[in-house]
Amino acid sequence: MSSVLIRNARLVNEGREFDGDLLVSHGRIVKIARSIEGENATLEIDANGQWLLPGMIDDQVHFREPGSPDNGSFHTESRAAVAGGITSFMDMPNTRPATLTLEALADKKRRAAINSVANYGFHFGVSQDNLDTVAALNPCEVAGVKVFMGASTGNLLVDDPQILERLFAEVPTILLAHCEHTPSIDANAAELHERFGEHLPADAHALIRNAETCYRSSSLAVDLARRHGTRLHVLHLTTARELALFEDKPLAQKRITAEVCLHHLLFDDRDYPALGNLIKCNPAIKQQHDRDALREALLSNRLDVIGSDHAPHTWAEKQRPYAQAPSGLPLVQHALPALLELVADGVLPMTTLVAKTSHRVADLFAIPDRGYLREGYWADLVLVEAQPLDVSRQPILSQCGWTPFAGRRFRHRVSTTLVSGQVAWHDNRVHDGCQGLPLRFMR
Repeated sequence: MSSVLIRNARLVNEGREFDGDLLVSHGRIVKIARSIEGENATLEIDANGQWLLPGMIDDQVHFREPGSPDNGSFHTESRAAVAGGITSFMDMPNTRPATLTLEALADKKRRAAINSVANYGFHFGVSQDNLDTVAALNPCEVAGVKVFMGASTGNLLVDDPQILERLFAEVPTILLAHCEHTPSIDANAAELHERFGEHLPADAHALIRNAETCYRSSSLAVDLARRHGTRLHVLHLTTARELALFEDKPLAQKRITAEVCLHHLLFDDRDYPALGNLIKCNPAIKQQHDRDALREALLSNRLDVIGSDHAPHTWAEKQRPYAQAPSGLPLVQHALPALLELVADGVLPMTTLVAKTSHRVADLFAIPDRGYLREGYWADLVLVEAQPLDVSRQPILSQCGWTPFAGRRFRHRVSTTLVSGQVAWHDNRVHDGCQGLPLRFMR
């Protein structure tokens, strides 16, 4: 691997911002100093005051491989990810076939090893009939185990009380939960159809999948985890009410943690009239007061990490009537620029954003030597410059070819991304010679 010297950067790491240089060799950070002289690096970058951050580690993506080539693949979506400042991702199991067997897991690892320019890890899925396989998993082989405690596709929905009890008691590693209460969703949909007919608008989504549907499921998950001592991670919180379920204490002192996703921090129900199905997702984007509560909770330890839940669908699929349009948004290409709007608006300190997108994700999933700017760690790095990014003038790298941020003008852009010491994004283009590495999980 080539050596890279980054000069005159504004480094952000472990609660501090400071000026300095950083040297990369053989994929790792070998020196951080106020000034580094006498090094003949293969590539030298004058950051000229740009922020230098550890790359975002995205704990929740749906890259759609195998099974949905029109929506995405490891090749297309990882390229979009590095353009958006994401250096590592953890892919969800609801592919076709679903990741419910060791053979399916091995197949996804093989595909990513060939095609991904970002580092990669995989969550294992739970169905009604693979609990023996889940209980026997090697915790170091998977990022986590994902249970859909709400509506999902295929046979991934797990809502039988006896199966849930056994899962929470026997799962050998961190359990990730998608929490929505399906009977409540069905009842809400039936009531709205009865009142307004079959042609519901997209803003009905927040009423069908309302705060109560989320709380009934997430509170059950937390109760099960407390009774069984499960290491539980609740995904994509969307409501103010749910926040009370989680403790405001350091990560190391908790066995129950929570994630928030960038679209639930940046959109609210006022955006449905303009964007419609383009922001239809599960769980739904909700009211402004929910969005504001989630933002405030990031300033404490109540919310632990920020993910994307990147879930692309084709433009044609999203143009269908509300009831037929699939749920999910393509988000990784603009992940950091979008989140940096919260920094620019004074909502979050830069150090907090870095903690929630890098440090805490590495800690939570026990990923060694990543997520920090430290000598000896893998060089997963992002340079961010304070230059406008006009989203509509940038090619969309995701296979689906669209973004809910079209028309937005962000105040920051990703200028360079290094993945395991390799240049992945620089000079507004992906460097396809970069090869992501498998994430390790030291449990």
